[in-house]
Amino acid sequence: MELRTWNFEETHPKTDGPWRDEPDKAQWIDEATGLDCLAVRNRLGAWCGYVGLPPGRPLHGFDYEQAHNARDIEVHGGLTFADKCMEGDEDAPRICHVPVPGRPADVWWLGFDCAHAFDLIPGMQESRALARIGRQAGYPSDVYRDFSYVRAECASLAAQLVAA
Repeated sequence: MELRTWNFEETHPKTDGPWRDEPDKAQWIDEATGLDCLAVRNRLGAWCGYVGLPPGRPLHGFDYEQAHNARDIEVHGGLTFADKCMEGDEDAPRICHVPVPGRPADVWWLGFDCAHAFDLIPGMQESRALARIGRQAGYPSDVYRDFSYVRAECASLAAQLVAA
């Protein structure tokens, strides 16, 4: 499946930066594992990455702490999310995919976020700029985890989940 992307005014960072030409949500099927993957910006504009496990796969239905403890999964900032698709409009920045025909809709998402210490979070930059606090570009050690980074982390997570 090709990459499918969406843009949302409410989650797209308002300030200029490397995120300017990135989407706000994307879904694809990981070529190496065949698992559904999803990247969604959170309300602060930071990326979150998810891999969907179909029913019958190990770790399907586990909460993220159980999944981590069962397999010692390594992903950016650790696992921070586990749940089924969230109901709502498909054209909203939610944690759910549009199932490709012939693929399961009932997947269990395990995910991570890029809003930890030393991650440059676009929405925090906007707040700093408005309040004139600190450097608008962030702290010198902050790193923006871009869409390419999140895709690579999703591929790594998918590989770990298949090996589980």
